[in-house]
Amino acid sequence: MDRGSRSAFDTMGTLGVEEEYYVVDERARPTSGTDELVYESEPPAVLDGKLDHELFKCVIESQTPTFEDPSNTAEHITRVRSALCDHAADHGFDIAAAGLHPLARWRELEHAEKPRYQSQLDRIQYPQHRNTTAGVHVHVGVDDADKAIWIANELRWYVPIVLALSANSPFWNGFDTGLASARAKIFEGLPNTGMPTAFEDFESFDRFERRMVESGAIDDRGELWYDVRPHTGHGTVEIRTPDGQADPTVVRAIVEYCHALVVDLAAAYEDGERGYAPTQRREVLDENKWRAIRHGRDATFMTRDVTGTIELDELVDRESDRLGVDGIRRIYDRESGAHRQRRVLERDGVDALCESLLLEV
Repeated sequence: MDRGSRSAFDTMGTLGVEEEYYVVDERARPTSGTDELVYESEPPAVLDGKLDHELFKCVIESQTPTFEDPSNTAEHITRVRSALCDHAADHGFDIAAAGLHPLARWRELEHAEKPRYQSQLDRIQYPQHRNTTAGVHVHVGVDDADKAIWIANELRWYVPIVLALSANSPFWNGFDTGLASARAKIFEGLPNTGMPTAFEDFESFDRFERRMVESGAIDDRGELWYDVRPHTGHGTVEIRTPDGQADPTVVRAIVEYCHALVVDLAAAYEDGERGYAPTQRREVLDENKWRAIRHGRDATFMTRDVTGTIELDELVDRESDRLGVDGIRRIYDRESGAHRQRRVLERDGVDALCESLLLEV
């Protein structure tokens, strides 16, 4: 049984970033399937043990090393991306990134043969067979298990902000979905995804995690795919909501924001804000997430007290000032990923759209 423990939560403020990408051919289209980059060759040293397939063979994941200083985020992301692009080029491939690749047609792509994924396909069926999604996951270390649970509870309100800023998947299976982040909605078709409920403390989450494994609902704790979760193996709080990004500046801004949120909430917990009293119904949180999925940068959210609405622009200003971060304001002021994809397709066509998703370093 793959289970974590309370003792894993022993360090505050560390960072780790996982990014999912598409392996594409010379025309920047997803490959039908290849094992060359992961299983049939030796990756560069920086990727050793930190490169793996996702569900489809054309989707791979990289991981940065764990690091302590958030100012080093750019360095680690650049090293990983450069190494991956070089590794792919050596084998005749390129790398693209977005929440969904516009031309990734799931019926034409090969699934990974890893037993874990084959088990998921057999158990989940259609929703997993079509799951061509790619995201960014941010891990922030927390030094106390109960603190991690409280932080994860609180982070649920911020998840829609992160998603709206990162929304980068308007196209799926060759058509325009009308959404800013179709990835988020497609991924919600799987079990144990979306907005989690609040947990009273670590013991209550641990009982839930254990029950899910022992009942056969999941094969291991990694299959609790919620938008935010305490990771009982790494000792982190993991924010899983952002879309994949070709542009590393978006990833850096999101990582900066997520890290600042966790550190700020940890300080609030230490100052005595420890009660189990969820102030938001899950339905309200789901509504705000839906607004992020549908509208992205143009989203307007229900306020925490549910007495009105607030625009993303105002939230970005408030959060930037409150936390002393500037990355989310910079990316908000630029063209969004979803808008850019639509603009490129309309102006220059599908070839240009695919090329625009090639990974930037």
